[in-house]
Parts: sequence; C-alpha cells; structure tokens
Amino acid sequence: MSNKRWTHETARKVAECLAERAGIRVSATVVRRLLGDMGYSLKSNRKCLTAGNSPDRDTQFAIIKRQQQEFMDAGDPVISVDTKKKELIGMFKNPGRTWRLIAKAVRDHDFRSEALGIAAPYGIFDIARVFGVVVVGQSADTPQFAVNSIAHWWLMHGQNDYPTSKRLLVLADSGGSNGARPRAWKWFLQEKLADEIGLTITVAHYPTGTSKWNPIEHRMFSEISKNWAGEPLVSFDTVVNFVRNTRTTTGLRVEAYRDRRVYEKGIRITNPEMRQLALSPADTLGRWNYSISPRPGSFCSAPH
Repeated sequence: MSNKRWTHETARKVAECLAERAGIRVSATVVRRLLGDMGYSLKSNRKCLTAGNSPDRDTQFAIIKRQQQEFMDAGDPVISVDTKKKELIGMFKNPGRTWRLIAKAVRDHDFRSEALGIAAPYGIFDIARVFGVVVVGQSADTPQFAVNSIAHWWLMHGQNDYPTSKRLLVLADSGGSNGARPRAWKWFLQEKLADEIGLTITVAHYPTGTSKWNPIEHRMFSEISKNWAGEPLVSFDTVVNFVRNTRTTTGLRVEAYRDRRVYEKGIRITNPEMRQLALSPADTLGRWNYSISPRPGSFCSAPH
C-alpha cells in the first residue's frame, strides 16, 4: 500500500511491523505466502547494466569467427590466451566444498602480507586440439611474461603439433598484459615469437567488455577452478598439480609449468622502437586486428 517495493526485512519482521503499525496479526508463513502471491521473491543484484557496447562489436566478432575458421581449415594453430585470476599461496580459503569428515582449517583473513607468494596463471588454449597449457608465474603479470608463456607453449607443444605451420592466430582480450594497447605486448611478440621462432603472429582482440566470449574462459579456466574448489593452494607446486590433473569428459587436457623468473613492470617502448616492428594493422579495425612478421635476418632456426 506504500511506494516501497523492496525490503531487507525477514518475513518475521514484516509480520511484526504489520502488528505494530496496522494491528494486523499474521504469522511469518502467511507473509511469505502473500508475498509470493504478489510475485515477490528474494533476489540478488543482477549484472546486466553496461557502459555501452562498442559499435564495432558485431563486426569484430565476425572478423574473429572468419579468421579462426580460415586458420583451422588450413591446419594452422589458433590459441585463446588470458591470465586467470591471481591466487594467494598459503592456507587461505578457496571457494567450494569437498567431501571430508572434518572441515579443513584455514586462515581467518586473506592478507596478502601473510601469503607465501601470489600465483599468476597464464593460460594458452589450443582450440582445435582442446588442449591447454598454464604457465604459473610468481612475479608480475606483464606483457613479457605473457609472450614468454606463449613461446613456452610453442616450444614444448605447438611446434610438434603443427610441424609445418609458419603462422599463429592469437585470440586475446582487449585489456590486461595481452591487451590491444600495451606497446610491450607487440614488442615482445616481435622479438620472442616472430624474430626468434620465425612465426607470423596474427592477433585478434575481443572488444572491451566481452572477455567472457574468449574460449579459454569457459572451456579451460572454469574447469581448473572446479578441480581445485575447496582446497587451499598451499604452494606453487599445488597449483601446478591441480592444473595438470584437470580433465573433462569432452576431451580437455591441460599441462602446467612454473616460471620462476622475475619480470619488470612498466617497460616503456618508445616511438622509434615501435617503428622498428614488422607490424601490419588490418584494413578493418586495425586497433584490434594486426599481424607481426619476422624481420629479415632475424629468424633463429634453433631457438632456446
């Protein structure tokens, strides 16, 4: 009867208010039934409001789909890449439940200062082979770390799975260490993958706010989270082992490695250095789509 259309009060509290303010005496059960009859139910917030979709969103999705199909038809690798949520290492609560007689005791607060370290799991998901690699870093999540992780996947798996391929399609988010804007991302792609390994790298970025469509998110990262749900990540080796044991009935296999190197943050690439890159933006939406080719005389046939 008022303008109020929501409340935090429990059904018992609503019943007490009715008795105090209107002299209407009903039980909490009746309140719940009446609210249900009027269409009310307990609801949480729903994430549905956006800052606005890019007008080029549909065009970019069409480009990604076309490029992915073209590479796969030619037998060339297509990988989806991203950094999974960073994880505190130590006896900290991990969301989820496990079957056990007694609940495992963990720290009552998740203070980063009490962690043994922070794991930065960078993932590479081979879409055609339904195979993933996660490089567990213990330093900063930087463009150099991201590119080194992709190079590690290629040297350990990619070059054996695709022995005749000279090109690679990378599907990435538009932000983060492998985003469309960081110059260092393109710089290290040039040096580590194009020049040192000899691959032509084609990159297609998902528009801002559409990272959930990146295949690695729902086809690999979600399965890893299920695998270690409810178990504290007490060491970096624990993280690696949980990732390696991730399997699904649809054929997903995942391998994991540790990267103990320390990566420098804030590496700046100057304008003259950017002009040295063999970078070719695409004719359509070049900010999200580009290729980086090996520079003449740079390819080392025996990378290490």
